[in-house]
Amino acid sequence: MPSIYESMSNAELEAALKQLEQQESEVRAKGLKLDMARGKPSKQQTDLSLPMLDLIDSTTDLTDEGMPADNYGVPNGLPSARRLAAQILGVDPANVVVSGSSSLNLMHDVVVNAYTKGIGGNVPWCKLDEVKFLCPSPGYDRHFAITERYGITNIPIQMRDDGPNMDEVERLVASDASIKGIWCVPKYANPTGITYSDEVVKRFASLKPAAPDFRIFWDNAYAVHDLYDQGDELLNIFDAIKEAGACDLVYEFASTAKVTFPSSGMAFVTASPADMAELRAAFAIERVSPEKISQLAHVRFLKNAEGVHAHMKKHAEVLRPRFELVQRKLQEGLGDLGIATWTNPKGGYFVSFDGPQGSAKAIVALMAELGVTLTGAGATWPYGNDPRDTNIRIAPTFPSLDELDAALDVFVLAVKLVAVRMERSSRS
Repeated sequence: MPSIYESMSNAELEAALKQLEQQESEVRAKGLKLDMARGKPSKQQTDLSLPMLDLIDSTTDLTDEGMPADNYGVPNGLPSARRLAAQILGVDPANVVVSGSSSLNLMHDVVVNAYTKGIGGNVPWCKLDEVKFLCPSPGYDRHFAITERYGITNIPIQMRDDGPNMDEVERLVASDASIKGIWCVPKYANPTGITYSDEVVKRFASLKPAAPDFRIFWDNAYAVHDLYDQGDELLNIFDAIKEAGACDLVYEFASTAKVTFPSSGMAFVTASPADMAELRAAFAIERVSPEKISQLAHVRFLKNAEGVHAHMKKHAEVLRPRFELVQRKLQEGLGDLGIATWTNPKGGYFVSFDGPQGSAKAIVALMAELGVTLTGAGATWPYGNDPRDTNIRIAPTFPSLDELDAALDVFVLAVKLVAVRMERSSRS
């Protein structure tokens, strides 16, 4: 079905362009400086965790179930911290390591271990002629950057409404032993906000890789980041693996980065007992023990899974109006024009937007000229190469509601301007 601009006569198109360019001039005159580039929590959100800072002082008992938080030791993380992480992920605490504040750091370390030492006694990836990773796209740019940095070939995989195209994943993984992994954000995926269906999770658990050292990198970053009481439910990947009779297939990662304080939270990883034994040995070379005082504070503040969910409801109260504003502004401004589609997630940190083919770079560039910074067009694809140049990641969490309202008005205007100019150019 043609867009509204495709249906216009030349005279109507010129009139629409003139009106939009008048609005563009008015926006330029405002000198806006707004930022929607990354999915950062707002000050309102980080303020929710300020009481945690009062739980540790010079009189605090810095032990956890007899383990010291103020000295070396306890390399896998404090017992209560591992238990809390296990509750969040629905796994056995015995198979959890809590270390550092960045799950991305842990993912990087796991890739480096595979690259330099190998997985499960297999040849280190650095000694192979070619190593490939599957990258559901649009996806998370920082995932793709890790594998790209080590010369691993990133292969885009189509994202559907229920997760990656599993027909393609199964075919590639079963037929090509150089494919060693796949990046996944299974709940409220970055940037689409979709959650993998039960069927998709079960198909992941039933994969038959040609490579014995193939692993699924299951980045469950938004496990508890629901916007509504009835959020999406993600099937536990380890339960699915057990049911499928498989093992040694998944590394799962998460953190409290967007629960408490980004860069000052707890990060954790879990896997099968054999894979965790290998990771513990690797981690022991690079760190004597993790930073545990922060772990102690987190456990005393959040307490357990119920405490985490109660805390995240406070986050939802802050975020829900922002996401609902995005939906309202896009629908009011673009809903009837036939030039764009976007996702409507129940949680997470992003909305995925697709404009006309060939428009994303032009929209992002025009937004920058008008004073609004977005994530670069193409960033959601390996090597920054969106083959259709359509996808833009909208990150509504950091700006205030007023700033977001203004930024979305500019965004709607930019999309219209680019669409009209593209239509005009195609006719000439």
